[in-house]
This record gives sequence, C-alpha cells and structure tokens, in this order.
Amino acid sequence: MLVLEFKVKGKPHQYAAIDEAIRTAQFVRNKALRYWIDNRGVNKYDLNKYCRVLAREYGFARELNSTARQASAERAWSAISRFFENCRKSVPGKKGYPKFKKNSRSVEYKTSGWKLLDPKHIVFTDKKNIGRLKLVGTWDLAFYSTEQIKRVRLVRRADGYYAQFCVSVEVRETLEPSGNTVGLDIGLKKFYTDSNGECEPNPRFYRNAEKKLKRAHRRVGKKQKGSANRRKAVNRLGRVHLKISRQREEHAKRLARCVIQSNDLVAYEDLRIKNLVRNHCLAKSIHDAGWYQFRKWLEQFGEKFGKITVAVNPAYTSQKCSSCGAIVQKSLSTRTHVCQCGCELDRDHNAARNILNAALSTVGHTGTSVRLRSPSAVEVNASGDLTATLAGANLSEQVGSLKEESSRRDS
Repeated sequence: MLVLEFKVKGKPHQYAAIDEAIRTAQFVRNKALRYWIDNRGVNKYDLNKYCRVLAREYGFARELNSTARQASAERAWSAISRFFENCRKSVPGKKGYPKFKKNSRSVEYKTSGWKLLDPKHIVFTDKKNIGRLKLVGTWDLAFYSTEQIKRVRLVRRADGYYAQFCVSVEVRETLEPSGNTVGLDIGLKKFYTDSNGECEPNPRFYRNAEKKLKRAHRRVGKKQKGSANRRKAVNRLGRVHLKISRQREEHAKRLARCVIQSNDLVAYEDLRIKNLVRNHCLAKSIHDAGWYQFRKWLEQFGEKFGKITVAVNPAYTSQKCSSCGAIVQKSLSTRTHVCQCGCELDRDHNAARNILNAALSTVGHTGTSVRLRSPSAVEVNASGDLTATLAGANLSEQVGSLKEESSRRDS
C-alpha cells in the first residue's frame, strides 16, 4: 500500500465542512465504541450494521457518506482488537483499553463519496457540501487508476488540510548486492554507531526548539480562554510542534534509506521504548531521538529494496567483548570498552559489532531443513548406494555396493 499526500486548497466554508465531517466521523466512532461496551459479544460486522442505525437516528450522521461511517466504525474495532491482542499476549502493564476520542483530526472515505476530476482536483459528493478541492503536491495521480485508490483521507493539521490517497500497489525496487553487512547501535550521544566505527550525530530537534516552544506556550497562557487570539496562539504553538515532528521523521527516513541501500543486511537492537522512557532523566532525550521512526523506516525500506533487516536482543550487547566474548561490566558513564584480551574500542562501536555478530549467527540458521540423526535419514556411500537401514528393512537391504566392498579387500 502506497500513501500519497497532497495539501488541500479550498474556501473557508469548505474547510468548515471538512471540520463538520471530522466531528461526525468522531461521533460515529464513539457511538460504535459505546455500543460494543453495552453489548457483549459484538463483532466487527455488528458495528458496521450499527452505522445504519445511527444514520436513521441522526440527520447529521446521515449526511456523511456510508463508507465514511463504516471506516469510523472500523477505527473503533481496530482499537478493540488491539486491546484483545495485548490481553492474549499478556503485555505487561496497561493493555490499552479503548477510549473515546475527543479531538479527532481526520475523516476517511472508502471507494465512494468522492470523485477524482483530474490529477489535481477532487470533489466530495456526500451531503456535507465539501465540494471541489484543489490538490497541491508533486505526486502524479494519473499514473494510477481509480480502482487502485482504495481510500481517501482528509486530515487537519496546524498548517492546513491535507488529502491522503491509499493506493493499492506493490512497491518493489531491485538493487545490486553491495556485499556489505552492518550492525547499528543507537544511542543518545550519537544517533547511531555502526560496526565499522562510523557515527551519525544526534540532531536533537526538540532540544534546539525548546526556546521557541517556551515562548509559544507563554503566549498561549497570556491569552483569554475562548478568544480568537488564543486560538491563533494555539495554532502557532502547533506549527512549532509540527515542524519538529516533520524534521525528526525526515531525518529518520533519509538515514534509513542510505543505510538500506548501502548494505545487504542491517542489524539493530530490538529495544522496548515504552520501558526505556520510564527513566524520567532520559525520557525527553529518548523521545527526541526518534528511535522508533528510524526502525520503522529501516524495515519498510528493507522490504522495498529486498534487503534483510534483523532485530537483535539488546541484552549484554554493551557489556560483552566483541573480540573474545568475555563480559566486561561497565556503567553508563564509561564510554570506552577495555578487555583483558587487548580489545579497546568505543563502547558503542563494540556494541554494534556484537549486534552484527548476533544477527549473522541468527540468519545463518534461517531456512535450514536438514535434521541430523533422523530415523528416516538416508546416507549415500562413495559409490552412490544407500547405507542407512530404514524402518522395517532387513539386513540384505542394508548391504551397500559389492564393487566398493571388493575394492576395499583388494587394497
């Protein structure tokens, strides 16, 4: 699935109509969640049927396209199914019980309720009166057929409205093998250090923008609640946060693409970010680093370019010596690994080498189907005859080649 995003240009009454559609979609989702809470044993299809009941009871819900109502019910069911999945897996801590939405920012249409006039204009045909909107972007929708566009999503952000097209297409690219393998150790001092000793600096986008954020927060606090000036100040604050998130996402995407294109196998730590941020001293820096985005793009580009990505258990990757395998205990402030075997490396460089070694040992056994000492194992002697006795076979069937036996006697 490929997601193409365009910025939407329209008139003020069209933006108001989009906001009304978003509120209606939020209402349908919350009502579907309430219906699941009040009725035991409700499944996904029951929630879709309940959308028709809501359309008969509420006129503003009937104005929204039927597929958009179903998509909102599916959002509720995705939260419910995720909760059940966490319960089955016995995820430690909270299981993520579904909650009611207060500030939704998007509405999603399926295959109806919209029509693509040309690659740069789209019209919404439901009774919300959104009308015709202009699409601003560099993607070419004319390259794909209308049947390939499975969903259209309208998203509200601090700097305007956007339209996202979910296109059903398989994105694959073939690259020549580079013959390189790399292990990555991500951290806070450096964004990552690879097994070759190369480092990538940590940009720290949030830390660098903290002064702007504090100033924007002060301006919001000085405005009167409910006033137009406060709404404008909140919007300016949202724009600063939006810029930080885009910088972090683009940085992770750029690095992940370069790493994947330069190597045939990429190994990284299987970190539990949720557990790491419990340390209140490092939580802000961990969130600012954007480790999850980097791993997400690594796996996505690995699938796109046909490269191998391996998540390695991070236990003892920093304490273990990459040369001799001995455990060298060190605190977090100790940045140099020194072992009795004579190995002296940077702490992160040593960890990256351990990550790569662990990934190679794992990948080496992938797909192995030969089982030794199997009851049905068949061996072949030098002459190409069977030597193993199968179940139920007599001694005469076990005899190998007479030629091979006679040649042994002659020698």
